[in-house]
Formats: sequence, structure tokens, C-alpha cells
Amino acid sequence: MGVRGHEVDAGTILLFGGRSEMGLEIAQRLAPGRVVILAARRSTDLDAERARIEGAGAAAVHRVEFDADDVASHQPLLDKVVAEHGRIGVAVLAFGVLGDQARAERDSAAAVAVLQTDFVAQVSVLTGLANLLRAQGSGQMVVFSSVAGIRVRRANYVYGAAKAGLDGFASGLSDALHGSGVHLLLVRPGFVIGKMTEGMDPAVFSRRPDQVADAVVTGLRRRSNRIWVPGVLRLMFFVARFVPQSIWRRMPR
Repeated sequence: MGVRGHEVDAGTILLFGGRSEMGLEIAQRLAPGRVVILAARRSTDLDAERARIEGAGAAAVHRVEFDADDVASHQPLLDKVVAEHGRIGVAVLAFGVLGDQARAERDSAAAVAVLQTDFVAQVSVLTGLANLLRAQGSGQMVVFSSVAGIRVRRANYVYGAAKAGLDGFASGLSDALHGSGVHLLLVRPGFVIGKMTEGMDPAVFSRRPDQVADAVVTGLRRRSNRIWVPGVLRLMFFVARFVPQSIWRRMPR
């Protein structure tokens, strides 16, 4: 890709969210010569995804069952991956839900479900991973926050609140890992055009999953702590902090 910097850390590529468009784009770019593990629900149905990563040059592709909301299963899964496939080079957390904002405002269970998947489950996986990678003395993690969590909007405040929490947790974890040899890349994308946002009107500066993946791989090789995709959003959301609340609450998602 012609990216200046280091190579990504040696070891297995572990993708949480084995059907994620962004996750698969990243795995495809990192796959040549490596073992890749696709973790998802109904993992036996990942034939197409497995073939895609094999076609990208992976040394081997394995599928494992992963239920994000079953937090008790996370640590045993991580231990199993390390026992069977050795050290983890890069772990990508690419699972999550947008949720239904209107339903979440009426139904507390629906609101909690979004927070469970987009915040609690992510914290669980990240904590387990961080401990494993510290023990290795190396390894990289990719975490997807969102501009929706930088200043939460009324139009999608449940999803935005989950991402705000995740952004804060990942930022703190990144600082906690400083000097350990472990690298955490926090990604703050804007609107991503794909299956997850199908039927929604693309926002300004929208990007495709392949464009996000290019930025992520660049960030991994440069050992960036956080990236905005596209970069112009960093300036936009700096300015957004000064928009009066009376205007901000009318902003679309």
C-alpha cells in the first residue's frame, strides 16, 4: 500500500464481527501470510467471508462462535484462540448495532440492548484482550468509536451515548497501555455507507468501508493513537463544540 511506518505486529489477525464490511476489508488487507480468525454468531455460515479472506492470501482462516452480548463467554474464547493459534498480532472490534432510536425512547430494554452491545460488550472484550496482549508484550487493537459520540445528538442519543462511553474507555485504556508494547488504535469514523446504514441518506463526507479500512491500516502501521475518517471531521467537531444547544438539538443523525 506504500504506507510509511512499521509493519503491523506479528501474529494472528482476530476479527470480532466476522460479517462486518469494515472488519472484512481490514482483515483482507492484513491477511497475506497470516492466520485470520473470524468471530461471529452463526460462525458456520461464514463460508463466503472465509473464502474472501483465503483469496486475499491468508495462510489459514478459522471461524469461531462469538456472541457479543454473552460477556461471560469472552475470556474463555480469548484463551481458546491463544491456546490454539498462538500470539495475537491485531484484534479488530468491528461488531455493534445502530439500534432503533424511536423504539429505544419508548422501551428501556431496547435502549439497554444498544448499550450492552455497543459499550458493555466492547469493554469486556477490550479488557480481556488488553491483559492478554500485555502478557505477550506486544499486539494491536482496533476500536471503532464514532463522531456520534463526540457530541451526542438528540436524533440518535442512545447510540451516541454508547459510543461516547466507548470513546472515553478506549482513550483511557490507550493511556494505561502506554509503555507496555501494546498499541490501541481508536477510530472515529463519520457516516459509513454500507449494509448497516442501508436506507439512510448519506451524511456529508461519507466514506465506504474500503476507505475506512485503508485509513485503519495506515493508522496501525504508523502506530497512531486515534484517527478521524475522514480527517476533516476532526476540525468539524472541534467547531461543533461551540454550536448552541438550541441549534444542536435539531441536528440530524
